[in-house]
Amino acid sequence: MTEEVSTVGFQIIALAKEKTGGISNDDLVSAMPEVKPELRVQALNKLLQEGMLDIMKKGQALIYRLKDPTKKSTAPKDIDNEEKIIYTIIEEGGNKGIWIRDIRVKSNLIMTQLNKVLKQLENKKLIKAVKSVNASKKKVYMLYNMEPDRSITGGAWYQDQDFEAEFVDVLNQQCLRFLRERREAAKKCGDGPLAVQKLSYCTVDEVHKFISELGISKIKLDEDDLETILKTVVYDGKAESTPTGDGKHLYRAIENPLPPPGLVQMPCGICPVIKNCSDCGEVTPKLCSYISEWLD
Repeated sequence: MTEEVSTVGFQIIALAKEKTGGISNDDLVSAMPEVKPELRVQALNKLLQEGMLDIMKKGQALIYRLKDPTKKSTAPKDIDNEEKIIYTIIEEGGNKGIWIRDIRVKSNLIMTQLNKVLKQLENKKLIKAVKSVNASKKKVYMLYNMEPDRSITGGAWYQDQDFEAEFVDVLNQQCLRFLRERREAAKKCGDGPLAVQKLSYCTVDEVHKFISELGISKIKLDEDDLETILKTVVYDGKAESTPTGDGKHLYRAIENPLPPPGLVQMPCGICPVIKNCSDCGEVTPKLCSYISEWLD
């Protein structure tokens, strides 16, 4: 019997290679009319357990497709076919997750059945639902041990979906303080304005080290976080940046007699409504409705 199952399995793999879009049960019956149904089912289950095939739903039919060898699923072997389908769809969403509406479209399951399968997978701690800062009333699903992307959690600037305005403001002030101290120290060199200007520039790494040593953040901030804050200082008209040859930027404080525009307590890069900001840019970001409301 084992040899028969293996033989039928090879036939199924050969057929799946021919039909890259997937094969249905009707395709299998048509291609292998002499194979008994129970033997075909055993061969399919064996291939699914070995991770040779992907299973999905198209209309009311199950479709089997040869698995991409570069994409190895982590789906447990002890879950049923419907759970495997949903797990695989959610797995493809990665750390950005996938909306339940998209899961329903891809799985073609009715909502009652889909909710049941999702609950089963959640109870087994295979998936989890995560609220997105971009749509607080909606949830995205991802694998249980997956760390959500910053676009979902808001990164360091959000706590339980609430924007940490005071935290951003403190970081803004401390970054500006460091830039100003560097500028004042540069003035003491006495080698002329060009030398002062050059010595006033700071790397993101230097600012990151300064903030880390201050110990004002309970969470670990990386250089990307600090560069986001430095951009808010630039937007406020209190600093300027210049690109370097390796694609990075240097920052320095400037003396501006004009009052700051006060636009950017939230950096555009993490603004949840950036997609609605038609002329948002690095130098003159538009004051979107969200920021306007928050500032009021």
